[in-house]
Amino acid sequence: MEGDVLINYGRQDINEADIQAVTAVLRSDFLTQGPAIERFERKVAQYCGAKYAVAVSNATAALHIACLAAELQPGGMLWTSPITFTASANCGRYCGADVGFVDIDDVSYNMSVPELERRLAAASVKPDVVVPVHLAGQSCDMAHIHDLAQRHGFRVIEDASHALGATYRGGRVGSCQFSDMTVFSFHAVKIITTGEGGMVLTNRKDLYDKLVLYRSHGNTREAAQMTHAPDGPWYYQQIALGFNYRMTDIQAALGCSQMDRLEAFVARRRYLAKRYGVLLQDLPLYTPQQSPDTTSSWHIYVVRLALERVKKSKKQIFAEMKKRGVNLNLHYIPVHTQPYYERLGHRAEECPAAMRYYEEAFTLPLHVQLTDEQQEEVADALHEVLQ
Repeated sequence: MEGDVLINYGRQDINEADIQAVTAVLRSDFLTQGPAIERFERKVAQYCGAKYAVAVSNATAALHIACLAAELQPGGMLWTSPITFTASANCGRYCGADVGFVDIDDVSYNMSVPELERRLAAASVKPDVVVPVHLAGQSCDMAHIHDLAQRHGFRVIEDASHALGATYRGGRVGSCQFSDMTVFSFHAVKIITTGEGGMVLTNRKDLYDKLVLYRSHGNTREAAQMTHAPDGPWYYQQIALGFNYRMTDIQAALGCSQMDRLEAFVARRRYLAKRYGVLLQDLPLYTPQQSPDTTSSWHIYVVRLALERVKKSKKQIFAEMKKRGVNLNLHYIPVHTQPYYERLGHRAEECPAAMRYYEEAFTLPLHVQLTDEQQEEVADALHEVLQ
C-alpha cells in the first residue's frame, strides 16, 4: 500500500447546499464586493457574539490588517507562540516589527501564561501586540492574558484559526471579551471553509473602521473620513496605505452555507476526539488534555510519544503508518527555529518546551468525513507500529 495514502489528517466537507449557494452567486450581479460578504460577516459575528466582523482573502491577511489596526509600527514588538503556523509571527514582520516567542505550556501546548508573565517582568522592551494561538481549537487562558495586557499595555489579537466553534469560560471564542481582535481561518481543512479565507472580529468601532480600510487599498467613500467634501457620487479617497485583501462573494456564499452546519461539524469532531482517547489508551502516547475552562472545536488531534517507551524514531513511525494507508502530519515546526527567524537571532534553546513538543508530537487524522471504521484503522495501525 506504500504511496497509496487512504486517510489524510484533514479534508473539507462540501454538500449540495454549499454548491447551490455558490451557484446562486455565480448567477447574480455580484461576484465580489457584494451582499454575500456582509451576510457572511454578520452570520459569524452573531454566532460568536462580537459586534463587528471583516472578511478577507485568508487568515494571514486577517492577522496583517489586525496588526495594522493595532498600530504595530516599524521597530515595535510582537510576541506569539512558537508552536503555530509561521503567519502568526510573520504578521509582525510585515509591519516592520520585531518578533519574540513565548514558550508553550506542556499540557495545553498553548502559550504559557506563567512564562508570559515572567517574560514581561524581565523584558526591557515589552510587546506592543501579543498573539496567543488557540492550538488545535482549545482556547488559551485569555482572562489572564487580558489581565496582563491591562497591566503592561499591549494589544491582544487572538489567532483563533483553529477555534471557530470553541468556547472559553462559557463564551464563544471570537466574542473578543478578553482581546482587541480575533482572527479566524476558513482554509479548506478548517472547521468551516471558504476554500481560502479569513475574518477579523472586534467589538471596537475604531478598529473595525481601520480593518475595512486596510482590507481594500486604504480607500473610502465615507464623507466623514475624507479630507474634503466629495466631488460627486463617483468620488473616493485613499486615506491609508491598504491592500487588496478582499474576499469574493463566491467564497462568502460558501461560508454562509457552511455556517449552517458548524455545530454539526464541531459535534462530530468532539465525538471523534473522545473516541480517540479510548482507542489509544493502551499505547505509549500522551493524548490531548482539556482545561475545564474550555471546550475545543478540535481542528486537529495532536498526540505525543512517550519516548522512553518507544523504540522507533518519529520518522520511522511516519513511514510505517504511511505504508498502512495513514498519512500523519505535524503541527507545527517551532517557528523560532525556521531559517528566516534564525537569521534574526533566534535560537532553539529560547523555547525548551516547544522543542520537547516538536520531538514528541504528531497529528492524527480528524475531520468530519472520517468514519468510525477509518478511525479504527488509524488506531489499529498505531497499535501495529508502536507495540
